[in-house]
Amino acid sequence: MKDLVRLRSSVKESVELALNQQIQMEMVSSSKYLAMAGWCDRNGFDYSAGFFYKQSDEERNHAMKIFHYLSDQGGTAHSPEVPAVEQEFDSLRAVFEGALEQEVAVTDSINRIIMVCRRENDFATDELMKWYVKEQMEEEYIARRCLDLFDQIPADQIFELDKQLASVTYDGNPFE
Repeated sequence: MKDLVRLRSSVKESVELALNQQIQMEMVSSSKYLAMAGWCDRNGFDYSAGFFYKQSDEERNHAMKIFHYLSDQGGTAHSPEVPAVEQEFDSLRAVFEGALEQEVAVTDSINRIIMVCRRENDFATDELMKWYVKEQMEEEYIARRCLDLFDQIPADQIFELDKQLASVTYDGNPFE
């Protein structure tokens, strides 16, 4: 019976495991960004809070995209357990440093999934992951640019940085 179930799935076990780990990572990212949004709200950084609420939603959507893909391919997608995340930060800069650190970790994980896909000749999942590669380029770019702003704005004008986040969008590829 197990062989029949495996035949119904076009996703190899190693790829399925990696994708389920990525679902968890995306949900952890969502939880971290929600905590960052809450910290920003508590500390008067309204626009930064809005930015991180949006990021939290995006990360959940990233997880759901993989979840649905796995299910659609006949694999088993697991609802992940999400551990507690840090709720307090030393500064707004520390929040953004944490965001960049998380995005770099997600990028590394996406790259590992692609290596597994290529080893297993799983071209369909490899194709799906191309979208995530582009998304991670954008996510890291935005986080780095936000941190660059900290170096350009005097510490006593940090609320100006917060206001600038209301207009942060990304429409292109920084590598074109």
